[in-house]
Amino acid sequence: MLHRQNWRAVMTEGVRPLQFVRRAAGTLLFTGLVLISGSGLAQTPPQSVDRAQLLRTQPPTLRDDGTGVTGTDNVHAVASPNDPDLGEQAILKRAEEYQAFTFVASVPLSYTSNVALVRRGAQGDFLFSPSVGFLYAPRITRTLYGTIGVGQQFFYYDKFGELNFGSFDAQAGLTYSLPQLRNLIVRGAYRYNRLTFDDSFDEFFSNHSIALGAEMPFRFGRAQQLSVGLDLDFSLHAEPAQPRRHDYSVFAGYAVNLTRALTLNAVGRLALRDYVQGDRTDFSAILALGGSYRITRWFSANAIATLATSDSNINAFDYDVVNLGGALTVVYKF
Repeated sequence: MLHRQNWRAVMTEGVRPLQFVRRAAGTLLFTGLVLISGSGLAQTPPQSVDRAQLLRTQPPTLRDDGTGVTGTDNVHAVASPNDPDLGEQAILKRAEEYQAFTFVASVPLSYTSNVALVRRGAQGDFLFSPSVGFLYAPRITRTLYGTIGVGQQFFYYDKFGELNFGSFDAQAGLTYSLPQLRNLIVRGAYRYNRLTFDDSFDEFFSNHSIALGAEMPFRFGRAQQLSVGLDLDFSLHAEPAQPRRHDYSVFAGYAVNLTRALTLNAVGRLALRDYVQGDRTDFSAILALGGSYRITRWFSANAIATLATSDSNINAFDYDVVNLGGALTVVYKF
C-alpha cells in the first residue's frame, strides 16, 4: 500500500532543495535515523494523527520485496520447471535459500497539495520523509511465518516546519497462506505507533492496536497480479485518547511487470474510521498509482501519485489531497 512516500526533485521558486539535501546528509549519518532541529510547536491531534496515517510508511512486511507485486510468492519458491521465458523445457536449478531478514531504507521527496488536511484554505508544500525499517520473518512451517518489524520515519516540510514530526512503528504477528484456497493470505499482528516532535523524541501521540487482514491474490501469467482484501485495525489504547479510532477498509491492487526491471501498480482503498470518543465517523477513499524501476537487485527508483478524499460527519474534518513524488529505495534481504 500501503503505504510508501516518494520523492520528486523539482526546482521551483520558494522551494529550497539544497536545504533538504544538507539536512538529509547530516541526519542519515546519525545511526541511519533522523534528528534535526525544528520549531517544536505543538501538534494538534487528531489532524496530526490523520497526516501520519496518510503519509507514513509502515514497517516492512512479507509482501515488500521491491517488485510491487503483492502476495507470498516472494517468500517461498513456486514450482515452475517449464518457465515460458525459457521455452518448453524442464530445467533443474537450485532453489534459493529462504532469507528471513529484510532491511529497507528510503529517501523520498514529495509534494502535497494540502499540508494540514483542511477543508478550506489548503496550502501545498514539499515534504522530505526519510525512513528505515527492519523485518524478521522466521518461517515456522511452509506456509506460516512470524513477523517482527520496526520502522522509523521523519517528516520535514519545506515552508511549514511547525508541522514536522517523527513516527516510530513496531509490529509482531503471524502471516499464513492457504494454497488450497487460491493462496489466500491471512495475517494478524499487534502494532504500536508513536508520534514525536521533530526536534526531540518527546511524543505527542501513541497508539496500541490489533491489526487483522486477509488478501486474495490472482496471478495472470508471470507478469501480472490482481489482489483484493480487507484490513481491520482495532485500537486498544491511545494517549491522548481523542484521536483514538478503529479502521475498517477494503482494497484492490493491480501490478504488472513490463520488464524484468520496471513494475507499474495501482491500489484503491475504501476505509471507514470510527473514532472512539465523540460521534465522529470518517469515510475515506484513496487511489495510488506508482511505478518502480529496479536498478539492481536491492536498489530501486520509485514514483507515485496519491489522491485521497475524506468525508466526515463533522464537516470540519472533510478534506481532499494530492501527493506527488518519488524515492530511492534499498531493500536488502539476508
